[in-house]
Amino acid sequence: MAKVHTSYVCQQCGFISAQNLGRCPECGAWGSLVETIEQKSSAISRQSSAGKKVLKDVQLVNLRDVERTDYARISTNIREFDRVLGGGVVLGSVMLIAGDPGIGKSTLLSQLAINIPKTLYVAGEESAHQIKLRIDRLKKDADLAILNEVDVDVIIEVIRQVKPPLVIIDSIQTMETQDLESAAGAVGQVKETAHRLQRAAKSLHIPIFIVGHVTKEGTVAGPRTLEHMVDVVLNLEGDPSSGFRILRGIKNRFGPTDEIGVFEMEDYGLKEVTNPSKLFLDQKVNAPGSAVVVTVNGARALLVEIQALVSKSFLPIPRRTGSGIDNNRLQLLVAVISKRLSLPLFDQDIFVNVTGGMKLTEPAVDLGVCMAIISSLKDRSIVSQAAFVGEVGLLGELRNVRQLDKRLSEAKKLGFTQLISSESVKSLGEAVNKGLTAKEK
Repeated sequence: MAKVHTSYVCQQCGFISAQNLGRCPECGAWGSLVETIEQKSSAISRQSSAGKKVLKDVQLVNLRDVERTDYARISTNIREFDRVLGGGVVLGSVMLIAGDPGIGKSTLLSQLAINIPKTLYVAGEESAHQIKLRIDRLKKDADLAILNEVDVDVIIEVIRQVKPPLVIIDSIQTMETQDLESAAGAVGQVKETAHRLQRAAKSLHIPIFIVGHVTKEGTVAGPRTLEHMVDVVLNLEGDPSSGFRILRGIKNRFGPTDEIGVFEMEDYGLKEVTNPSKLFLDQKVNAPGSAVVVTVNGARALLVEIQALVSKSFLPIPRRTGSGIDNNRLQLLVAVISKRLSLPLFDQDIFVNVTGGMKLTEPAVDLGVCMAIISSLKDRSIVSQAAFVGEVGLLGELRNVRQLDKRLSEAKKLGFTQLISSESVKSLGEAVNKGLTAKEK
């Protein structure tokens, strides 16, 4: 017989406790434990059912007998989207797309649904009239079916009967199953509904897109096991006040994981950006504190402007603020500049910004960040046709980076004939002497 069991589950990390605690001992979140009622079968019944399954259903497959085949894909007819996915949507895959509220997740998936006829759009948050208004704003004719339902078992049954080419679940936090007593959005509901959708996608060979909300910390709401359960994790990011949107592949079992797609938000939806480097540098001003770096995302090299502002601080502890780069990395680079170049930064506020809403994570942009800071401090512009690539070590040396030829080729296309990297200079001091213009009188 099934027994009713009450436990307290952390809504941030999925930690399970027998009693209510004010603070989760696993992730340290306060007030995140929520009472959850679940049904558990006895150990004897589980063992007996497992034994029957082994005798009847389980089959062993010899790896030598498995033929190698390419993944069957369908194109989204959005080149930037296909680039991030690795060539298109793989049949039977489950893809999670996350992002801040209002960033454009539903708009992007609506454009995707328009391009693939007979798509099933499961709306747990919006009505059919609201979706119709968004489709009309995109100014396109849509051949898709809307299902206003939150019961995951009913949704799966509809998928079995209709057999659509693509399913969009908006969003997973609104889905629920009657087998669990907890409310929709709880950790147990999110895990169980995602698991059932994943099994349905594999058995029916139908790709499913799942929309996931993002918490104030910037992580996908619900347990981390949700990201491990799906095949592809995409993150739509960008400054809401800016027109740029970056679709970044965080996990991809069928393609690259560091690829990005660049879009621009227009009145009629998201527009593909075919030459993002030119767009990012379109409003660049050759002034002190501005440097151009060449970063590689997947198979694409991009030129991005980094701006820095160094000003006198009147605080006991000067501020070090970075937008688009890691703050810990910024602190390290400031320490290297102060130590190796003997520059007085101890009483200076330093602000660094990556234009266009880009987030740079690779260490190859270290040299560009340092040059922007030094340029602002010395009030000297950087050579107009210079771009920077290089990882800066703790000793002030420049270390080699990958795909330098690709970076050089992309820089030359946009008129940056001087690529300052570890091949042309060996230390940060040499890069400063070569990259800064003379002091204006």
